[in-house]
Amino acid sequence: MSGDCQDSEAGTGASSVEGRVADRVAVLRERLGMSRNELAMRAGMSLVYLREVENRAGDFDPDALARLARVLQVPLEEITEGRPDAPPGRGTAVSRPVLQRLSEQECWRRLGTHGIGRIGYSAGSAGGAPLVVPVNFLVDGRSIVYRTDPEGAAGVRAGARVAFEVDHIDEDTGLGWSVLLTGTVEHPADHDALEVVARRLGAGPWAGGRRDLWVRVRPGEVSGRVIRPMLAEEPLRGPSAP
Repeated sequence: MSGDCQDSEAGTGASSVEGRVADRVAVLRERLGMSRNELAMRAGMSLVYLREVENRAGDFDPDALARLARVLQVPLEEITEGRPDAPPGRGTAVSRPVLQRLSEQECWRRLGTHGIGRIGYSAGSAGGAPLVVPVNFLVDGRSIVYRTDPEGAAGVRAGARVAFEVDHIDEDTGLGWSVLLTGTVEHPADHDALEVVARRLGAGPWAGGRRDLWVRVRPGEVSGRVIRPMLAEEPLRGPSAP
């Protein structure tokens, strides 16, 4: 019973504190459905020794960490340093953050000229889960365009209602922003205009392959939010304040 309680505490810590070896081990272990006792047994160590390895990994037995990595089916570096290709958002939140609305003009400024965003839409039968697909996009006037495979997941039909989202987070400061466009899909067919767009920086499909369908998102609404630190002279507000 005590082992089960310790497992529960380890899982809670792993979800709220990033960066420590013990947290990474706990997340990887739970992903495989192992108890802490089972991990220790498979790695050829006692439960007490496992705790020591987790909490003193920086100056502890590298062979023990290597045995843990083999049992957890990951490279050793993923335990000691974390994944080099981990998704953003692993830094700490900014102290006293403020969530502030962006004007439409500021939203377009944040989008810049091109980048990576996510297109979201409903596909298939009514009530089915929406699809969200990453695409590399261009800003063309007051619209978003991208190239894709007409048979692929991002090949949204003309006339469909979609959402398009782009965001950025600074891992060091905890600051960030997001921009959301909702609107309608068009399939532009002006060959000369598309030739001009296709020569722009960022127009080439990152996924490669033959991608002949141009998709334009014509927004009906543009909104955005930015996370910034609270200024010294600002009053404290509740979480529901705009």
